[in-house]
Amino acid sequence: MIPQGGSRLSEKIMLQSIGSSERRLIVGTMLTVAALVALRLAAAALTPLTFDEAYYWMWSKSLAGGYYDHPPMVAFVIRAGTAIAGDTELGVRLVSILLALPMSFAVWRSAEILFGGVRMAASATVLLNVTLMAAVGTLIVTPDAPLLVASSFVLFFLAKVLQTGRGPWWLAVGAAAGCAMLSKYTAMFFGVAIVLWLITVPKLRHWLWSPWLWSGGLVALALFAPVILWNADHEWVSFLKQFGRARIEDFRPAFIAELVPTQVGFATPLVFILGAMGLHAMAWQSSGAYAARMLVNTMFWTIVAYFVWHSLHARVEANWFAPIYPAFAVAAAVAANLTSWEGWRKQLAEFCRRWAAPSGVVLFVLLIVQANTGLLSGYRRDATVRSVGVGWREIANEIESTRVRIGATCVLAPDYGTTSWLAFYLPKGTCVAQQAQRIRWINMAEPDAAGLKGRLLYVDDAVPTGRTQLKELFARVEKVGEVHRRRGPLVVETYLLELLEQPKGGDPLDRTPPPELWK
Repeated sequence: MIPQGGSRLSEKIMLQSIGSSERRLIVGTMLTVAALVALRLAAAALTPLTFDEAYYWMWSKSLAGGYYDHPPMVAFVIRAGTAIAGDTELGVRLVSILLALPMSFAVWRSAEILFGGVRMAASATVLLNVTLMAAVGTLIVTPDAPLLVASSFVLFFLAKVLQTGRGPWWLAVGAAAGCAMLSKYTAMFFGVAIVLWLITVPKLRHWLWSPWLWSGGLVALALFAPVILWNADHEWVSFLKQFGRARIEDFRPAFIAELVPTQVGFATPLVFILGAMGLHAMAWQSSGAYAARMLVNTMFWTIVAYFVWHSLHARVEANWFAPIYPAFAVAAAVAANLTSWEGWRKQLAEFCRRWAAPSGVVLFVLLIVQANTGLLSGYRRDATVRSVGVGWREIANEIESTRVRIGATCVLAPDYGTTSWLAFYLPKGTCVAQQAQRIRWINMAEPDAAGLKGRLLYVDDAVPTGRTQLKELFARVEKVGEVHRRRGPLVVETYLLELLEQPKGGDPLDRTPPPELWK
């Protein structure tokens, strides 16, 4: 029999032990996230920009309430980074990568509130950070990067609504949703997900007629207002472009087959397995409180359902699923820590829990090595070879030498990717313009009229498309050089350098309206 005093002492020692264990877990998670962020920063400094990043960097030089392709948040993120680290690859990516820190906090608190326990919170945080969606998605700066971060805070603030029952948290939900909509139009589905959540949880239905919920909606709308105003001033072109994608004009269900494999890769295989197991557990094994499970389910399945429908007629890019990943990481943590598995499922969950983080880090490192060198594929082509600008630093010097030699006053390109790479890697201040699709540059100052009247250097890939059109537009079209963009021994692209003179219509730029505005 243990004396009463001994019992109290044992309880005290046990509590101290638990507290010490939790502190070590918290510190360990913080160090892990910090190390992953540091790894991404190193990769950001070494890896050339993708053409989309260069395009969004050009946006950041002319901040506006909206752009042809997307809302403006990505431009503000890049502008903040280049203000700190300059117009470098690291500067473009800096703030996006650092946003993984508040993202991690939001996911930690979401898991902790919804399912309880430091271990659950730590697991969800690490599992999200080791996915390629988070690792590459914050390294390669696209609208999906700030969307991923904002989505984490939407989940966190909704968890606070559930935990506290206090109306003012709906204002925070509205602010996070507004920031998400400033990142990408996909965030509008959060409104649908929230309503579904409130409807499916009886104790939460009273919020549907609460002024706090609708005040949160007004906050989101106020933050999104600049995008609406920009579209109103530009014939609603961005809305027409993006929302027009939802229209089914033909039935091509083959795209459905791409959805799962791409997400296995972006989640990394072991995190994907845990996430799928967690979603199953929350649906069939009552892992966690009903309201918490339904929040994760509605935040996940609402957007997934839309993209499955979208895939019936068009390809769904893997990165479009970014806003579901905070909820998916929480589901993975439920499978790893909260659900009681038996037999082979228990062994599978244990294996994935142990090796998900190391395998995710290894996959990220291998991807960066491959994108920069091509070593792992024996220097053959892969999915990254055209989009990552390896070789552009070198060919930019050759293009600039040719421009100086022929006395060209401006450099033209046929597409936004090549135009953006030229603007980033040529000497700063060089006149660069896309010859067509001028709607993409509507927020930016027009190229100097005098520069467009002189000799022009046209940079295009060597595929013989558009050559006839050039001869129709200019009296003189003359090849003056050729450059090869390489990744190791592999020639990624060959660019023709052509001298253009004497535009037949007087204006060398094609100002045809975009298809969305064709009457």
